[in-house]
Amino acid sequence: MPATDWPYPFWIAHRGAGKLAPENTLAAFRLGASYGFRAFECDVKLSRDLVPFLLHDATLNRTTSAKGAAGLLDWAQLARLDAGAWHSAAFASEPLASLEAVAQFCLEQGLALNLELKPSPDQGLLTGQVVGREVLRLWRGKLPLFSSFDPEALRGAAETAPLVPRALLLGALKPGWLLLAQDLACAAVVTDYRLMDKTVVALIHKVGLRALVYTVNDETAATRLIADGVDGIITDAVDRFAPA
Repeated sequence: MPATDWPYPFWIAHRGAGKLAPENTLAAFRLGASYGFRAFECDVKLSRDLVPFLLHDATLNRTTSAKGAAGLLDWAQLARLDAGAWHSAAFASEPLASLEAVAQFCLEQGLALNLELKPSPDQGLLTGQVVGREVLRLWRGKLPLFSSFDPEALRGAAETAPLVPRALLLGALKPGWLLLAQDLACAAVVTDYRLMDKTVVALIHKVGLRALVYTVNDETAATRLIADGVDGIITDAVDRFAPA
């Protein structure tokens, strides 16, 4: 993707509104938008009946009123769960968000989205394929950015939605990381912010990709990364960083 074609805002709100609202819910998106954020990161996986919905973990235990593997329930069952009470009483009864509901919100508000493909175990390729098809069905205009730690999920997305930009997520710079990003025809590499410096930014830029980082909540770190030339910062600190 040519440098001039990068359509995403620099500041990206992590899971909607960081830790100020229940992650990956529409309540979090609304709160993040109220702080002026115009781009959001969220996690998407599949229900048993292949409906894409937002959830970070493989299980429902931490952030919903249910227990067990998230991918073993149909969307009709998942939609009835409470995904807000775990965070605070103010968000009790907040439901899980379907990808369709998130798409509608983002399109209505003119917001950009970084969709992290977060497959249930052994569903990488399928998750990418299904979410890719759904994105093409739901979005008009500015497309979201796919990202994933799972190369198979990115390959699946490339099969069904080849024109939707992709980013390789990295928690470590293992040998061959940049070649892998190129092999996957990624438009960007997104690393843990502690891995990114001027040298890594230069390597990524040299091959025509964008360099983004997660999850930056410290002003000193943000200042350094901006000076190092990163192209985007994902943050929980939506109440401390001014996205403009």
